[in-house]
Amino acid sequence: MERKLELLSPAGDFERLKLAVKFGADAVYVGAHQFGMRTNPSNFSFDELKKAAEFVHSYNKKIYLTCNTLPRNEEIDEMPEFLRQAAMCRVDAFIIADMGVLSLAKKYAPDIEVHISTQCGIVNYQAANALYEMGAKRIVTARELSLDEIKVIRDKTNPNLEIETFVHGAMCMSFSGRCILSDYMIGRDANRGDCAQPCRWKYSVVEETRPNQYFPIEQNESGTYIFNSKDLNMIEHLPELDAAGIDSLKIEGRAKSEYYTAIVTYAYRNALDEYYKNRTHEFKTPAWIVEETEKMSHREYTTGFNFGKLHNGQVLNTGGYIRSWDVCALFRELKDGVLTVDQRNRFYEGDVLEVVEPGKKPQKLTVKNLYNVKDGEKVSVANKATDVYSFDCDLNLSSDAIFRRKKDD
Repeated sequence: MERKLELLSPAGDFERLKLAVKFGADAVYVGAHQFGMRTNPSNFSFDELKKAAEFVHSYNKKIYLTCNTLPRNEEIDEMPEFLRQAAMCRVDAFIIADMGVLSLAKKYAPDIEVHISTQCGIVNYQAANALYEMGAKRIVTARELSLDEIKVIRDKTNPNLEIETFVHGAMCMSFSGRCILSDYMIGRDANRGDCAQPCRWKYSVVEETRPNQYFPIEQNESGTYIFNSKDLNMIEHLPELDAAGIDSLKIEGRAKSEYYTAIVTYAYRNALDEYYKNRTHEFKTPAWIVEETEKMSHREYTTGFNFGKLHNGQVLNTGGYIRSWDVCALFRELKDGVLTVDQRNRFYEGDVLEVVEPGKKPQKLTVKNLYNVKDGEKVSVANKATDVYSFDCDLNLSSDAIFRRKKDD
């Protein structure tokens, strides 16, 4: 039986975790309230983590916990109890960047796998072998590596050592994400999970004797975003990723939306399933699947360093996202040909919506006989956020259905 590539999706909270699992992830990675590289308040308490692990395991999937900050002296004493508690929640692996934390994990939670974070900056097979000998089950390669370099690591390491590589999502302007720009500018340490992403801000040059005159670095009136990286997208390169010997395809984005989590997982799940039907170098990802990566919020795309030196990897004229589609509703009930939904963004009577469900190609649905359920009134537009609306539906839909529409030009 040919090996399958693991699809590893981000989960910033329980709702996103459920969507990742239902839309096709083989594993999810999450953060607790300490020691993760995203300090947003939606991370998991230990009680939530235990429930999350139970949910994931009920689908025969895996859950990995990020412990990949670089803890200072005053924090490291809390790590043994943190690891013990996390192990009791039955996570499948810890994602670790610090060698001291690795040592503690092998001592206080010896039955939990250790995955070495991209923050560790692994760029050669000697480092990979050394970490394997220290007890690592998996390495996450540095994002600066090409697929050829990853293939060398694969060929020169123990075959039991797994290799995980980022394939989609935001990229960092610093080597393997080890950056002090945020800490230096506003006192928020990226290496302890609190990055404010100042690399995405707009910059201009100021001459010392002209303090109020700002000169754009690029010749346009908006200034320039000189550190702003494009987003990674490797959905059209599954054969190359496979040939490099990669075991796990990792999607970035624990801080991103529920819709992003669902759709990016959906896209790569469908791409992998199609690839397994024709697992050759000639495989081309179907166009409709590639288009899914355009229907979520994203920056301009790049293949990163995967094919050698990164060229044109920055967006210099904006720090924002491309958002061409809106989630307009989520499934609530379907009964006797009438669909009831929770509104998320405005949509109109007569709109043609796209319906996305796990395991199916997108379907089209025209909004007819639109009612505001609360008021019991027929309306021409669903424009009250979080209100409940109904309209006719002749499709057989699941409770996981997401409804979206293309934004007006």
